[in-house]
Amino acid sequence: MKQSYRVLSVIVSGVVISGCGGSAPEAPAEETTPAEAPAIGEIVRLDPRFDALVPADAVIEKLTDGYTFTEGPVWDRQNNRLLFSDVRENHIHQWSEAAGASEFINPVFEGDRTGKRSVSSNGLTMDADGNLILCEHGYRRISRLEDNGSRSVVVEAYEGGQLNSPNDAVFASDGSLYFTDPPYGLEGLEESPEWRGFNGVYRLSADGELELLVEDQTRPNGIALSPDETTLYVANSDAENKVWMAYDIDDSGASNARVFYDINDQTESGAADGLKVDVNGNLFATGPGGVWVITPDGTHLGTIKPGEVTANVAWGGDGSTLYMTASTGLYRIHLSTEGIIPGP
Repeated sequence: MKQSYRVLSVIVSGVVISGCGGSAPEAPAEETTPAEAPAIGEIVRLDPRFDALVPADAVIEKLTDGYTFTEGPVWDRQNNRLLFSDVRENHIHQWSEAAGASEFINPVFEGDRTGKRSVSSNGLTMDADGNLILCEHGYRRISRLEDNGSRSVVVEAYEGGQLNSPNDAVFASDGSLYFTDPPYGLEGLEESPEWRGFNGVYRLSADGELELLVEDQTRPNGIALSPDETTLYVANSDAENKVWMAYDIDDSGASNARVFYDINDQTESGAADGLKVDVNGNLFATGPGGVWVITPDGTHLGTIKPGEVTANVAWGGDGSTLYMTASTGLYRIHLSTEGIIPGP
């Protein structure tokens, strides 16, 4: 079945919906409707169950480009826009159907870069009140954007020591925040004198108690919870060990660590990076070639390939649109499934 099913490939050149990063589009709104968006990339179908998630006529759309390395998309339902990081440029951008693309925060980090490899935000999410939550490499913390534009610290230390460089985060329904803390913001990575000695996966309770759940993943990165919140998925973006891990989660912590899916045999560009889960528990996980769609039992159904190394994804719009940050561009695809959008 894996090789006998069909491959749908659509490649179109050139035009984007909105202006390049940091500038609003010049075209009027009627020229940037979804119906007129150019289809690009490739959709690889490996299993008939894929069709129930990704319609046969689905197309990948490029919304904007001109960035250096896009990451951490999150849909802001209150303002009907997508926010995303440009990790290499130390910016956060916004995109909406009505206004196109523009800068949202520039710069993210304004401190001393000594000893730092990366200083921007990476993963973004929304809390239950609709506040933007930032995983910050430069300040080595998770912060919350306040109404006046300032940022307050959500968490920055564990057992008296500064975090490495928080990378990605997801809220549970009880208000707990799960997040990963690899060394990507540190000069020299694990060779940095600032490295904690492990790359952790943490849970921050709603009352502020920080718990280390996992400390033996080499490069924990993207993170997601199953719909029933009993399974925690964590991408390991180590080039020497490209896997998605799964853990049982309960009040006592994480247990039953296991490799959910191994992609060490893949040759296309891309690591196990950001991921989200739909309402039925299917994973939409960025990996070699694009976004891998994997069932809860670990069956790879197909891959959505924008044509660039894809770092992360987010549910947006009515919940059935998947936004994809891929190197220089922002992409989307309309699906037959949906996921939970964080926030109110």
